[in-house]
Amino acid sequence: MSLFAKKSLEHLLAQANDDEKGLKRTLGAGNLVALGIGAIIGAGLFVRTAAAAGQAAGPAVTLSFVVAAIGCAFAGLCYAEFAAMIPIAGSAYAYSYVTMGELIAWVIGWALIMEYALGAATVSIAWSEYLSKLCEDVFHFKIPYEWCHSPFESFTDANGVLHSGILNAPALVILFLLTLLLIKGTQESALVNAVIVFVKVAIVLVFIAVGWQFINPANHTPYLIPEGTAPVKDNAGKVIAEYTGVFKHGWGGVIGGAAIVFFAFIGFDAVSTAAQEAKNPKRDMPIGILGSLVVCTILYILFGHVLTGVANWKEFADPAQGREASVAYAISKYMTGFGWLSKAVTIAILAGFSSVILVMLMGQSRIFYTMSNDGLIPKAFGELHPKYKTPYKANWILFVFVGLFAAFVPGHVAGDLTSFGTLLAFVLVSAGVWIMRVTAPNIERPFKTPMVPLVSTLGVIICAGMIFALDNFTLKVAFGWMALGLVVYFGYSRSRSKLRNPSEILPHAKDFN
Repeated sequence: MSLFAKKSLEHLLAQANDDEKGLKRTLGAGNLVALGIGAIIGAGLFVRTAAAAGQAAGPAVTLSFVVAAIGCAFAGLCYAEFAAMIPIAGSAYAYSYVTMGELIAWVIGWALIMEYALGAATVSIAWSEYLSKLCEDVFHFKIPYEWCHSPFESFTDANGVLHSGILNAPALVILFLLTLLLIKGTQESALVNAVIVFVKVAIVLVFIAVGWQFINPANHTPYLIPEGTAPVKDNAGKVIAEYTGVFKHGWGGVIGGAAIVFFAFIGFDAVSTAAQEAKNPKRDMPIGILGSLVVCTILYILFGHVLTGVANWKEFADPAQGREASVAYAISKYMTGFGWLSKAVTIAILAGFSSVILVMLMGQSRIFYTMSNDGLIPKAFGELHPKYKTPYKANWILFVFVGLFAAFVPGHVAGDLTSFGTLLAFVLVSAGVWIMRVTAPNIERPFKTPMVPLVSTLGVIICAGMIFALDNFTLKVAFGWMALGLVVYFGYSRSRSKLRNPSEILPHAKDFN
């Protein structure tokens, strides 16, 4: 059988409609929008905004958000068509299986591990860092360095004492708690996520509302970074940001800023992994995917406008101010009387991280569930809890894998690997919509991506371009990971594929092959 053998669409739909053996359908449109917002609004909002303003776009970072959102919208429209047409867990993996065949589906399934599993690990490490900061600032309690850092990290304190990490305990704790929540049930997880989303969005709105009165119009003039702008130097006279490159000033800087803030949008695709748990996927999936994208884009633009109005964009060129401390810096220096808001922002970031981890763990377990049902990974990943109807074994296995990474590996190691997995998924989903229009033109499409093949082509070009814009180290590690995936496929998965062994196909799907 060909490496590009495709699963029949009827088979997928049979799996999606098997309510007795499949996942529980408990999510409405509001839950799905909240899941999308939960995955999108995290550190990206608080970190990437200032970084993009200080490094490339200046006050026009708001326009960078618009450009990035347009790029995401092309992929989002394609995701919406697939999710409404094929309401099954598995997201881009499942869509690729029916459009481009098993090998491509395996490649994207393997790549998505970088987006969801490694992403969850990286964010849990960042969650630990912020928890330590909150404990120190608010409760005046310091978590020992040894128990919130990996064994590969160390520092020498003011007394000359060397401290080395043992394991990152807070990261393990948050992963464990969220794993228990996911096993308990999707509806319960969605409820907790909705509460978290409410908290962090409320704090973001408070910052926008309060900060608006502190905007200095001079900080928005000129709106684009002028050509010939002098480099920014630190106190020692070292150049820390310069604006001579094409993508460092003017409209080019807007594009450069878009490449930076694009990664703040990563996560809306996680909505599609919950398609098999949506009550009315034909209506709710497009609303969840596109609705979360629209809501987050509006919040990002308003947030960027206020942040660059309160403080001058050049102040964010310094990495010490342009990363997680940027918002607290702007509040403490320019928003007199609102010191409490700085602590609230830290809480919002913690909440943001929590919901991102939750949705990433959920998305990865659903992809594992679908790949297991296809025979490409062991059966344990596809077993559902007898009471809660959740893939509990996949959740525990994922906790062990992600937990080991979070506890013993520094957060920066993952780098942009999460972005690589996401962008590759965007490319294949965008291409898949066009392929399905050609190969299955008469199938019912509750939601249709407009202007195909134009939208599909733009989605492929923009997202592929962003893949090659990643740094060389990230690309080398990513392609090494993909090579390992091919070894696993040819050594294990190919011979166990249910598509290649019809007798192994799930009983409820036999009539559809």
